[in-house]
Amino acid sequence: MTTWIVNALFMDGERETPVRRHLKVENGKVAQWADGSASVDTAGCEVIDASGKLLAPGLIDMHVHLREPGFEYKETIASGTRSAAKGGFTTIACMPNTRPVTDTAETVRFVLDKAASEGVVRVLPYAAITKNELGRELTDFAALKEAGAVGFTDDGVGVQNAQMMKNAMSLAKSLDRPVIAHCEDDSLVEGAAVSEGAFARKHGLKGIPNESEAIHVGRDILLAEATGVHYHVCHVSTEQSVRLIRLGKSVGVNVTAEVCPHHLVLSDEDIPDSMDANWKMNPPLRTPRDVEACIEALEEGTIDIIVTDHAPHGAEEKAKGLERAPFGIVGFETAFPLLYTKFVKTGRWTLSFLLRRMTSDPARVFGLDAGKLEVGAPADLILIDLESEKEVNPDSFLSQGRNTPFTGWKLTGWPTLTMVNGRVVWTEEHGIR
Repeated sequence: MTTWIVNALFMDGERETPVRRHLKVENGKVAQWADGSASVDTAGCEVIDASGKLLAPGLIDMHVHLREPGFEYKETIASGTRSAAKGGFTTIACMPNTRPVTDTAETVRFVLDKAASEGVVRVLPYAAITKNELGRELTDFAALKEAGAVGFTDDGVGVQNAQMMKNAMSLAKSLDRPVIAHCEDDSLVEGAAVSEGAFARKHGLKGIPNESEAIHVGRDILLAEATGVHYHVCHVSTEQSVRLIRLGKSVGVNVTAEVCPHHLVLSDEDIPDSMDANWKMNPPLRTPRDVEACIEALEEGTIDIIVTDHAPHGAEEKAKGLERAPFGIVGFETAFPLLYTKFVKTGRWTLSFLLRRMTSDPARVFGLDAGKLEVGAPADLILIDLESEKEVNPDSFLSQGRNTPFTGWKLTGWPTLTMVNGRVVWTEEHGIR
C-alpha cells in the first residue's frame, strides 16, 4: 500500500512556523517528501487530505501501565493501546507491576505476543528489577533482555536496599540496558495519600514529604556514577529531585529523567475539598514551587522527556475516596492537548519544543528507531488539529479507565489520525481501524 498525505502542515527542522508539505508512505516507511505547492502523482495510491492539520512523528510514551496480565478489569493491552492511538502515541513502554509481575521471560513474551495480536501501537515491555517487585532478589536480567525487555524497573515501589540497587545497576550496565527508577523511601510515606503541603494541612492528613523522592534520586545518582549505568528517574515531581539531577548531569553521570503532564499543570493547591480520588497519584501533586521547578527543568534539559504514567483503575476503586483509593490517573487521551493548551497557546513553549520532548527526545534517551519522519524511517505519524477545542469527557475515552482530574477542561489541539508502520490505526471520524 502506498499512501500520500497531502496539504499537511509540518515543523521543518527548528523553524517555528509550520510549512505545507506532502508525504509519501510506502511499505511501512517514509518514502518521499514534496513541497506543498508541488503537484504529486497520487494515481493508484490512498490519499489522505490533511487539510492544514499538523503532521508530526507519532508521540512516544516511555511510562505507561497496561495492567495486563492480572488486572484486566482496569485495562487490557487491547484497550490501552487503542487509548494510546487516540492520544497520538505510536510507541509506548509498559511497566511490569502486573500480576504476575513481569519478572520472567515467559511474561515478557506474553506481553509482546498479546501486543502483536491485539494491540494497535508499538509496545515495549519493561521487566522488574526484583522478583515480584519485593526488593529481595534480582530477576534474571539476561533472560529478560533476550525475551525483549527494554529496561529494568520496579515501578510502583522504590528499591529500598542500596546494595540491591547497585547490583542491579552493575548487571544492567553489563547488558547495555537502562535502570528506570521509581524513587520513594517507604519509611517516609506509609499511610499518606497526598503531598505534605497546603491541602494536607487544611484537611489534617498525613503528607508525603518531598525528601521521600529526593533521597532515592540522590542515592541512585551516586550508584549510577559508580556503575556507569544509564539511570532514568521516573515521574520527577520535586524541586529537590531537580537539583540533584542537575548536579548529576553536571558531573557527567549518565542520568536522564521524565515528568508527567499533571505535575506540570497541577499543584496540591488545586485538589478539590471534595476529596476526589481522581486527584490522587504517585508521586502526589506537589507545591506550586515544585511545579515551576519541574517546568524550568524540562525547559533547560535537566528533565529530558514527557511521559503520561497512564494508570487506569476501576471506578469502584476510585470511589473509595482520597485516603483509601489507589494512586494513579489516566493520561493518554489528554496529554498533548493539555500541554499544548497550557504552554504553547500561552506562548511559554514553542510547538517544536513540545513535540521534541514527546517524540525525538524519548527516542534519543532510549535509543529507539522512532520519533522522526526522515525518508526510510518507520511511518509512525499523527495528524493534529491545532484549532479544535473540545471539553474533556471521560465517557468518550477508549481506555477502560475514567480516572482523570481534567473532566470538563476545555483543551485545544486534538489528534485526528494515527498511523503506525504505514497503517492508519485510528481516526477521529472512524475510530479504531
